Amino acid sequence: MKKTGVILGFLMVFFTTIQAQNKAAAQKISLEERMKWWEEARFGMFIHWGIYSVPAGFYKGEAQTNSAEWIMNKGKIPIAEYEKFAAEFNPTKFNAKEFVALAKQAGMKYMVITAKHHDGFSMFDSKASDYNIVDATPFKRDVLKELAKACQEQGIKFGFYYSQAQDWHHPGGLGNTWDKDLKRVSSDQYVYEKALPEVKQLLTDYGPIAIFWWDTPREMTKSVVDSLYHITTALQPKIITNDRLGDNYPGDHKTFERNGPRYKPEARYWELCQPISGSWGYRSDDNKFNSTETLIRNLIDQSSKGGNYLLNVSPTSEGTLKPEAVERLKDIGSWMDKNSEAIYGTQASPVTTEPEWGRITMKTVNNKGLLYLHVYNWKEGASIPVALKNKVESCYLLTDKKRSFKTQTDEDGIKVALTGTAPDQVASVIVLKLQEMPNALPQKPLGQDAEGVVVLPAVKAQYENLQGPGAQYNDHTDTVGSWESETARVYWNFDITKPEEMEIIAQFSGEKDTQIKITFNGQSKTVTVPASGNPKRFKTVNLGCFNVTKAGKHEVSFMPVADKWHQVNLKEVKLQPKK
Repeated sequence: MKKTGVILGFLMVFFTTIQAQNKAAAQKISLEERMKWWEEARFGMFIHWGIYSVPAGFYKGEAQTNSAEWIMNKGKIPIAEYEKFAAEFNPTKFNAKEFVALAKQAGMKYMVITAKHHDGFSMFDSKASDYNIVDATPFKRDVLKELAKACQEQGIKFGFYYSQAQDWHHPGGLGNTWDKDLKRVSSDQYVYEKALPEVKQLLTDYGPIAIFWWDTPREMTKSVVDSLYHITTALQPKIITNDRLGDNYPGDHKTFERNGPRYKPEARYWELCQPISGSWGYRSDDNKFNSTETLIRNLIDQSSKGGNYLLNVSPTSEGTLKPEAVERLKDIGSWMDKNSEAIYGTQASPVTTEPEWGRITMKTVNNKGLLYLHVYNWKEGASIPVALKNKVESCYLLTDKKRSFKTQTDEDGIKVALTGTAPDQVASVIVLKLQEMPNALPQKPLGQDAEGVVVLPAVKAQYENLQGPGAQYNDHTDTVGSWESETARVYWNFDITKPEEMEIIAQFSGEKDTQIKITFNGQSKTVTVPASGNPKRFKTVNLGCFNVTKAGKHEVSFMPVADKWHQVNLKEVKLQPKK
């Protein structure tokens, strides 16, 4: 290991952090200023790449479960065995300029790559550990340095993913429960000895860093998490961070994984990260590529709710992408070449209900609403409704302004008459220019009915840090389901007009008993949710009473209790006056 003593390292970090905090105070930049380019960008590239691309999902001839980057964990591979993959990692076909050019061709405005994933291998010339791409592989090149330079040359914002808590290689890193030869030290020692020096190096030696993307927060002492947070924001004052550093560190934007929110989140800044295929890291047997249509519509969907789309690709151990990934990125780029105006710099749709015919993005120009109607289901002679009470100034095809469409406004809103064939089979964009700002038809908010009951359906849930392929809202089961993260939070905001003591009743399903922390009106309770015995069989569970003393906006949230949590599906929550 390239390291000094722990005490010396601690002192160096301590003084560096103090200096960094002083610098940050002098260079404080507002959230709105830092997020301006990010909100304009809407579309970025995520890259999961490491020595796990060598086994590519297989260990001792057997396919391992989960995404490729989890193979060390899922295969319970000892450190000494896993280290051997580094000697086989030689991505001689990697070309940073071509990689960045492909992202740019796809219409992506920023790039985030795994500097260190949970396996502990550093994809750069780490000064804190020899377990890195320069010292431990025959490749001997710092791919992050090459990508940083290519991004600066081609006008793409550049950022790092870093697994701050989990490190299955370091004796103080969290997560390795299988290697009995590992002689444990404290997680604080791991942070001061490896994580913090590496983070400092990444933020010092690689030019302007736009994003630092933390992952899988775990129980760590506040002092080390504070150190990571302060050194990050101080060394790169303009940097943007996500919400996965740790509890009470909300970051600058919320993160959704794999599945986007069904409705516009409460948060102003948020992002969906999603793999282009089934796995985040490269698996040789992963052929589950999303179609071009799905990917473009996912981009549109996130933009229509005011969010960003971070699309992940997984390079092979040779440093290239599968042809299917390249093809899809180029296809997205072809659509963006014609329609990017309807994505970049857009705001969320002023209409809260998703139209059956597609999605809406918008901009504000001269205090007037400029709407982009992304039509998926185009039918000659059909009339598509837009739930706004506004006068229309003009209506035309984005790719051909001479092709106009007739509109009609009545008490039910605006109707746009479609004529001719669809110019694009994935999404044809119609520009609807209003004479004023959008005036949406009123939607009934969540709140009490005449009997004082509040019904909170799964489809209306907000959520944070849900992880796993089945997590978040499921259309087929009408549930928020299959939670796999102990840091997940599911919540609803609603109105209370008649404050009184209320009991919470919810419909759950799950194969094992689990414990959940409920927070409502400043009160928290931990309750046991009994197993239903089958994920498709739901039980109605009374979760206890809470006293509500004031009318107004309220929030109820559900979080797993660490080490006492098993996957559940949640269909509906009901708050009713105590009987």
